[in-house]
Amino acid sequence: MVRLKCIIHYDGSQFSGFQIQPEKRTVQGVLERALKKMHKGEEVRIQASGRTDTGVHSFGQTIHFDSPFQIPVKNWKIALNTLLPDDLFVQHAEIVPEGFHARYDVLEKEYRYYVWHQKERDVFKRNYYYQFPYKLNIEAMKAACRYLEGAHDFTTFSSAKATIKGSRERTLYQASCEKRGEEIEFIFRGDGFLYNMVRIIVGVLLDIGQGKREPADIPGLMAAKDRRLVGETVPPQGLYLWRVKYGDENNRAAE
Repeated sequence: MVRLKCIIHYDGSQFSGFQIQPEKRTVQGVLERALKKMHKGEEVRIQASGRTDTGVHSFGQTIHFDSPFQIPVKNWKIALNTLLPDDLFVQHAEIVPEGFHARYDVLEKEYRYYVWHQKERDVFKRNYYYQFPYKLNIEAMKAACRYLEGAHDFTTFSSAKATIKGSRERTLYQASCEKRGEEIEFIFRGDGFLYNMVRIIVGVLLDIGQGKREPADIPGLMAAKDRRLVGETVPPQGLYLWRVKYGDENNRAAE
């Protein structure tokens, strides 16, 4: 038995999220069907670094699975991609120690969120950006990002539907906002993320950019631990799971 670790890319536009669901097309479902075909009808269950919602994309989702097949590692990538649809691609495959776990061994995740800042809609970007037509103060948004960095309780910035038990403290190593032409790129790197955390944070940053809030409001919002104090969760199509970092030496090859 060997354990395979794969880095996968997917366009989330036509997926109902990552996690398998009855009667719905999901990333996990499509991957497991391909693996079942490779294994002559035997079920193969995959484990992922985490779930992504409907419409969310990935450049760096990481999965692992076990297989009895002893084949050259380069052939795993070729074989899987032959069976996968055009919107899902295995970018990297490697054999890892039996104790490796795609979810529990994560040290850091990076998400990016993209806004297309233009008054007129661009139909070709509607599945990959949040199109936002209103005037923004980018410098105020950058100032607000600095308040987000470090260890904080992010309850206010997580979905009220979250079922997590225990601490909601997370550490953000980077929270940044840059505008290049009409594109605004948000980058968030941290040791973990709560449900909808990035999309709620981006919504608050856009409120700050419009002058509805001040950058200095961030600490008070975090201290309140109340999701009702902030606005709506921004749409999923601008969100990308960009990279997942592990402590094993194999991770360097994937990066």
